[in-house]
Amino acid sequence: MTRLAKRMGTISPSLTLSISAKAKAMKAAGEDVVNFGVGEPDFSTPEHIIAAAKDALDRGYTKYTPSAGLIELRRAICSKFRRDNGLDYEPSQIIVSNGAKHSIFNVCFALLDEGDEVIIPAPYWLTYPEVVKCCGGVPVIVEGHKNTGFKITPQQLRDAITEKTKLFIFNSPCNPTGAVYSEGEVRALAKVCEEAGIFVLSDEIYEKLVYGSTKPFSFAACSPKMKDMTITVNGVSKTYAMTGWRIGYLAAPPDVARAIDSFQSHATSNANSIAQYAALKALNSPEASVEEMVARFSRRRLAMIERISDMKDVYVIIPEGAFYAMLVVSDAYGKCFGSRKIANSVDFADCLLDAAKVAVVPGKAFGADDCVRLSYSLSMRDMLEGLDRIDAFLMSLN
Repeated sequence: MTRLAKRMGTISPSLTLSISAKAKAMKAAGEDVVNFGVGEPDFSTPEHIIAAAKDALDRGYTKYTPSAGLIELRRAICSKFRRDNGLDYEPSQIIVSNGAKHSIFNVCFALLDEGDEVIIPAPYWLTYPEVVKCCGGVPVIVEGHKNTGFKITPQQLRDAITEKTKLFIFNSPCNPTGAVYSEGEVRALAKVCEEAGIFVLSDEIYEKLVYGSTKPFSFAACSPKMKDMTITVNGVSKTYAMTGWRIGYLAAPPDVARAIDSFQSHATSNANSIAQYAALKALNSPEASVEEMVARFSRRRLAMIERISDMKDVYVIIPEGAFYAMLVVSDAYGKCFGSRKIANSVDFADCLLDAAKVAVVPGKAFGADDCVRLSYSLSMRDMLEGLDRIDAFLMSLN
């Protein structure tokens, strides 16, 4: 008898764990580390949201809620979908979970049988393939190319579909690339999914963090048929700087929502009650704080792009959303930092941390080994200092 379930052997260890641990150890030892690996806003949760949580505590709202979430919150989420995405849902179609990652797991657990194939565009958020494997599915990776801004084409999607395909995971704005698909591009992909009769998990967690003229468009808004085959995942963590509050949500066809609610009732019961009241306040309030956060991210994004344009051996695929950029570093491969030869993104990130005390995420973790991911969710001063250090590191390679 083996000690661990076979499924545990399918999960890949984090490629970033050693670098992340090293960066934390260096910082704890007092070293001046600039961390471009952070995947959360560096802003505090707005005061009116914090006040709502305090009020919930004072009122004794510390009991269980329905497993799918507070009815008031689910109504607010329905209003959000109607207001922002032109989509009508009933509260019974909304499931509030412990973060958007939990919602993604719930969707895969509810839909996938052993051996079902799931199409995932690359570069991808590193958790997607692991969740699919945990739930018995088979990740099928479709590469988005640099000349299309890392966005896949309808023909690429069509070519990847087989009789075993059950689900397409779509993320726009995208982590890690910052790519934003236009309405026309979404509709073209949706047409392929409709023809094939496959489900879509549309991860829209970064939908408010956009900077260019291209605005996100919801997969479920493409047609009534597509709405019936789409589960939309979102949450409050990125938009309202509430990552630690752990509130995500999804909107699904009625049968899928019922199945997920049933499973969640046994797996975790409800999401944190106090955090739900905070999320309710966030969704029902004016978004001045969100607009200010987006404006500051936009300024950092432009400053990052400008600074990188002066560097040698690297370039950036310009992001249109989220708060990440993919820095193409493959021209540095084959060069050496001291006696250490750089062969891939993990080597690059490790040497950069040792040489310049700058932490980045190796692109190999996202299916893009010729890149590293930079986050601009750190102060302008720290960001520019970090970019100067990257430039100096590149100049030192031989």
